[in-house]
Amino acid sequence: MQKRILGTSGLEVSAIGLGCMSMSFGLGPARDRREMISLLESAVERGVTFFDTAEAYGPFANEELLGEALEPFRDDVVIATKFGWKLDPGFGGSQLDSRPETIKASAEGSLTRLRVDAIDLYYQHRVDPDVPIEEVAGAIKDLIQEGKVKHFGLSEPGVETVRRAHAVQPVTAVESEYSLWWRRPEDDLLPTLDELGIGFVPFSPLGKGFLTGKIDQTTTFESADLRSVLPRFSPDARKANQTFVDLLARVAEQKQATPAQIALAWLLAQKPWIVPIPGTTKLERLEENIGAADVELTTDDLREIDSVVATIAPAGDRYPEELERLTGR
Repeated sequence: MQKRILGTSGLEVSAIGLGCMSMSFGLGPARDRREMISLLESAVERGVTFFDTAEAYGPFANEELLGEALEPFRDDVVIATKFGWKLDPGFGGSQLDSRPETIKASAEGSLTRLRVDAIDLYYQHRVDPDVPIEEVAGAIKDLIQEGKVKHFGLSEPGVETVRRAHAVQPVTAVESEYSLWWRRPEDDLLPTLDELGIGFVPFSPLGKGFLTGKIDQTTTFESADLRSVLPRFSPDARKANQTFVDLLARVAEQKQATPAQIALAWLLAQKPWIVPIPGTTKLERLEENIGAADVELTTDDLREIDSVVATIAPAGDRYPEELERLTGR
């Protein structure tokens, strides 16, 4: 597996990471624990060194899963987790809380669940409008000085938040959604990260599975699956958005690859400091995603993809309005 460095931080990770949320939360019922531990072990064996979780995934269960599975490989992997929600063991994240005292208490919990002495990369899960970002960055700075956190990150922030946080404590990475059907980060976020030397970690790089070509307008989603409430995953939107999959399939045939591999290779080709974290619960999909690192897209390939995408607009909003309001602040 090729390696990449997130911005100018010196934090080196595999070119493709693994988003672990769906193993415990979000896209249906939690998967079998032993099977997921085996999958995580297989990822390490295949060269993946970058794993993404959060205290809110479960809540808590996903961190516990990674803590158990990755403990034997602790010196060889980078684990990113997140803080910023008021959580209860029986209730998912519903109220933002990034007060410094909450951050420090959350860090202690994550350290225990992940079975680590220090959190490699600690993201604010969503920007809390009630807590100045300078206070958040200051709390992380304290944790870094105490040796409990190594790197600071932000998830789905706006550009001004990034700049203000970075001025207090250097930001190693920003995690936000980015893919062929969600390119808003290109407007101002990516130029800002390039300027400041901050790495970028796209989540949902395969459009929550849609860009793999395995989902169409007839697919049904369980109530526990977040996609069941996303406008972009309504049957009509999926039918309209098939154009994206058709494009990827066409390029994939030329490259003897899969649509998912082309979608990931496209992201890797955008900047050398971009590290996508596709999620999966299946070994064959893990191997497929890892294989994207070996797919080379030429300048002509990228030009063809961009020229087609420029003529189509994704159907359906990314999130319901109440969730979209939590991003880009």
